[in-house]
Formats: sequence, structure tokens, C-alpha cells
Amino acid sequence: MLNGKSVLITGGTGSFGHQYAATLLKKYNLKRLVILSRDELKQYDMEIKFKSDKNYSPEVMRFFIGDVRDQVRLKEAMRGVDVVIHAAALKQVPAAEYNPMECIKTNIHGAENVIQAALANNVGHVIALSTDKAANPINLYGATKLASDKLFVAANNMSGGRTIFSVVRYGNVVGSRGSVVPLFEKLISEGSTQLPVTHKDMTRFWITLQEGVNFVLKGLERMCGGEIFVPKIPSVRIVDLAQAMAPELPINYIGVRPGEKLHEIMCPKDDSHLTIEFADHFVITPSINFFLDKRDFALNKLNEKGKYVKQGHEYNSETNPHFLSVNEIIQYNNIASI
Repeated sequence: MLNGKSVLITGGTGSFGHQYAATLLKKYNLKRLVILSRDELKQYDMEIKFKSDKNYSPEVMRFFIGDVRDQVRLKEAMRGVDVVIHAAALKQVPAAEYNPMECIKTNIHGAENVIQAALANNVGHVIALSTDKAANPINLYGATKLASDKLFVAANNMSGGRTIFSVVRYGNVVGSRGSVVPLFEKLISEGSTQLPVTHKDMTRFWITLQEGVNFVLKGLERMCGGEIFVPKIPSVRIVDLAQAMAPELPINYIGVRPGEKLHEIMCPKDDSHLTIEFADHFVITPSINFFLDKRDFALNKLNEKGKYVKQGHEYNSETNPHFLSVNEIIQYNNIASI
């Protein structure tokens, strides 16, 4: 569905943006691929890297310096764009706790700016990336992403069907910037004598960058507008991750960080009456009805059929039926590093 289309990625110089851009250039014959971010050095580095990619074309790949806080710039960047992937966010949990207004400006005000710019330019499809921390949030980052999710779902009420908006929510991305795997790798390479773990019982959902990219691409094909897509992915115990990466090193328990949960949730039980289960994913349907619109979310655009989960169902990293063993974590990390 993307051949001949123009695609814009906000926050496009991040880990996801790099992988998504490479995948798009490899799989599709795009008209334009616009990378929007606020860091000129990261854009320069990304352009140099992609120039060595056999699929790179300077006529296709464009770099726009801009911030999602700037609605005027977003409207300029989205001219002639068919698909927007909104990946820009401030996402470090402790930093958000200490700098709440900055997180709100980017994650909430920025989301509204993306919506208004997309509506003004009649963009066809918009997918916003979310996080498991937006489900029953206890930290500022998660609360801002929940607000963002609500904005994108409700935006379908304003578009008249010209622009459709959906959300993709998933867990920890293996090896992404600021995550635990690069931290452990750095400590190991520096000869650390122990690995810091916040709590012995901590669990997380686990997904590779490419799996995240593929799920977003599939979401574009599935979306009717208003869905929150949640992939079925494995969980890991952080102590198992430490053992997988450095079995010879002891663990130093340092305590839970500000705003951090022991376990993450992607489908809250309070939303179980809105949640549909498909073969490889869940869909959380809107809590509101769109004007003069009766969408059957149990049958998506790919004609995949789902069924509503039982009342009280919760998709939780602690009770997830699929946990990775230590050996599986090693294999997963190796795949993610390729």
C-alpha cells in the first residue's frame, strides 16, 4: 500500500526511525520519505549512513529540521504526505518525573500538533507509537502517552473519514537507545564487576526493533481508524537478561527508579470490554462512538477476524504465558543486533 506514496516519520532519527526508514526503502518504491527531527547532527549522521544503502535515493529521502512542538513547521513538512508515523517523544521515565512540563509539551501538545497538521494537509493514514507505560500509568511519561493515545483516537471524530488515526502500543525494544541492553553492554565492555538490576521480580515485554517496525507496517494495512494495536510478544525477567548477557557477573539490586513499575501492562482489565483478541495481536477499541460511523473492529481491513476477550482479561508482563528462557534471550539479543 506504500508504493508511490509519501511517508513522514516524526522523530525519524531515533532507533525506530532508522529501522523503519531502512525497511521502507528496501520493501517499497516510495515517492518521498521525510525524516523530521530537531537534531541536525543526528540528521547528518543518518544521511551519511543511508547514502551507503543501495536503496537510498536523494530524490526520495528528505530531511526536515523541525520540532513536533511547532505546528507551523509540521504543516509545512506534511504537504503532499500520504502517511505519517509519529515516533517523536520524550520517553525517559526518570527524566520525565523531574521535567514534567517538557514531557507534556512534546508528548501531548506535540501529538495535538501532529493531528492538526495531518488534518490540514488531508493526510490519509496516521499511526502514533505508544508504550506499555500508557496502560494504567503511574509515571508522568506513561500519563502523557495515555493522553496522546486518547487524542489520536478522538481525532477520527474530526477528520470526516479523510484522515484515519490509529495507535500502536508495544513494550521494551531490545537494544533501543536508553534501554537496559545497551547499558549492560556498556558496563560489560568497561569491565564492570557487577550488573545493576532494580528489583529481583521485575519483568518486561520484549520486542526487537524489526518486529516493532513490521507490526506498524501491518497496522497500516489493518487499520479502520481508532484502534490501539497491541502485539502478542514475550516477556523477560530482568534477572534472566542479566544472566544471559553476563552469567559470570553478580547482580547488584539498586531499587526501583522514580516512576518505575515492577511489571508492565498493555491491555488493562478495565478495558477488557473494549479488547478484541486476534491470532497474533489485540485491539483496544475506542470507548466513544464516531459520528455517523459504525465500524466493526472485530473484522479488520485484511479480513482477519477477532473476538472480544472475557471480562477482566489483562495482558500483563508478569502473567504473560510466553516467557523467554535465558537461552532464548541470548538468541533474541543476537537477532536484534544483526
